[in-house]
Amino acid sequence: MSMRANAHRFYLVLFVYLAGCAPQFTAAHADQHIASVRVASVTEKSFISFDGTTLPLRQWLPAGKPEVIVIALHGFNDYSLFIDTAAHFFTDHGMAVYAYDQRGFGQSANRGRWPGKDTLAHDARAFIKAVHRRYPHTPLFLLGHSMGAAVALLTLSTTPTNVDGVILAAPAISGWSTMPWWQRWGLTMAAYTMPWNTFTGESLHIVASDNRDMLIALGRDPLVIKKTRVDTIYGLVNLMDAAYRSADQLAIPALILYGDKDEVIPREPVMETFAPLARAKGNIRFQRYKNGYHMLLRDLQANVVWRDIIVWIHNRKAILPSQQQDLSGSGQ
Repeated sequence: MSMRANAHRFYLVLFVYLAGCAPQFTAAHADQHIASVRVASVTEKSFISFDGTTLPLRQWLPAGKPEVIVIALHGFNDYSLFIDTAAHFFTDHGMAVYAYDQRGFGQSANRGRWPGKDTLAHDARAFIKAVHRRYPHTPLFLLGHSMGAAVALLTLSTTPTNVDGVILAAPAISGWSTMPWWQRWGLTMAAYTMPWNTFTGESLHIVASDNRDMLIALGRDPLVIKKTRVDTIYGLVNLMDAAYRSADQLAIPALILYGDKDEVIPREPVMETFAPLARAKGNIRFQRYKNGYHMLLRDLQANVVWRDIIVWIHNRKAILPSQQQDLSGSGQ
């Protein structure tokens, strides 16, 4: 057999092998047929999504009629409780906060398995519609942290939604195009050859926040995922890349929040994406925090971030509390 024939045979065998070990996602059927199976609904503790899947729901309500609705989307390996402390602060200011465990996270089914970026966006869109039906005349804002911010971007870039503004905290928008070739190659090969393998990330020694007590509590929380499948990481990067490419489609008012000490999301793609957008579009604000880490909403200075969000929601042009206290990052 010739060398060329041997090479062709090798690549054919490799292709068959890789196809058999492809990343294993749990995407909803609507990823292939973009149509809602049912009208999504919200109960006290559950969100029934477009395909009938039930997802755990948490809600924080003010004493009276809410002046603003905030839908909060959690980050990677986290779940709906991430917004708890901030939500209590928001309810004291007349806001209602809703958050659900996104598929594959928290107490949802198929925990630890990646559902597919389109399914996550379908869920978010269905949830927005369900909450809007409950409060048809109340301003509604979408707040996403990290992965949740990427889901928000993807959700808002496809079809019009009943959202008055979006807050993106530490947005996870770094994707394939911003990774070195060896990282792209390594992750792709790992996802296709050992999708079931798991990693903890402990060897990276990343500091996610200066709030040590909060980090210890997360480490003890059984609903926070500690070991991540390779194909889930691969799916996350697909989502981040899609969000990165869709950011310039933002058409509604947006507040972008980023900490200069963020060791999780690289600064370059965030700066290259949102600083020009903030300069070009009058309805987008890019706010940096010189003492901020990745978990901006739970850092030791989180109270300042919460106040920035509240002030911005009520007045998009106002000077923010972080600017008044000289806690903003320098330059654009």
